Amino acid sequence: MGAELEVEPRAAVDIFGDRIDLARTFTAALAREGEERGLIGPLELPRLWTRHVLNSAIAAPLVHGHVADIGSGAGLPGLVLAIARPDVQFTLVEPMERRVAWLTEQRDALGLSNVEILRARSEDVRRPCAFDVVTARAVSALRTLLPLTAPLVRDGGELTLFKGMNADKEIEAAQKQIKKYRLSDVRVEVLGEGVLGETTRVVRARVRAV
Repeated sequence: MGAELEVEPRAAVDIFGDRIDLARTFTAALAREGEERGLIGPLELPRLWTRHVLNSAIAAPLVHGHVADIGSGAGLPGLVLAIARPDVQFTLVEPMERRVAWLTEQRDALGLSNVEILRARSEDVRRPCAFDVVTARAVSALRTLLPLTAPLVRDGGELTLFKGMNADKEIEAAQKQIKKYRLSDVRVEVLGEGVLGETTRVVRARVRAV
C-alpha cells in the first residue's frame, strides 16, 4: 500500500484564501500523477502540502509585475504562486518536454490565464524587456544559479530564490557571482514562522543591469 497524501494543513486556507479550491485541485493532481510522471519522489505524498505547496505559496506576497520561474518542473513554485496571485503574470521556463506537458495541462485545467509556459533553458530565454522578479526552487547551488537567473531580471528588479538551511553558506560561496551580476541587498528571509510547520527560506537580492 502506498503512502497517503498529507491532510491539508489549516494554514492552507489562510494562505490561498478564495483560491483554495484551485490549490486543492492542483495538489490532488500532483499527488495522483506526480510520482508516475517523475515530478516528485515516492516519499513526498505525506508532506506534499507542507514541504512543497505551502512552502511555495508562502512567498506569494513577494512577487509582483511579470515573474519568471526558472526550472518550474512540477510547478513549484511557479504554478502555485500563479494560483495564489492571479494579479501577477508568470512565465514558467522549463527545458524538459514531459514537464512542459504537465505544466501546460495544469495551467489549462486550472484556467490560469496569467501563466505562459516556455520550453527553454534559462540561458536561451530572450525577451524585449526583462522580468520584475525571477524565482527558482531546487534548481542548483546559488553560485551556479545566479548566472542562470540574474541576467533575466530588469534593472532594479529582484531575485527570490528558494533555498534550504544552508542558504547563508551558499551566499558566502557565491560572492564572486554576486559581484559579477551587481547584486545588492543580498539576504536570507525566513517565511512562515508561526504559520507553517516548516518555514521557507528565500535568498532575495536586487539586480542592477550590467
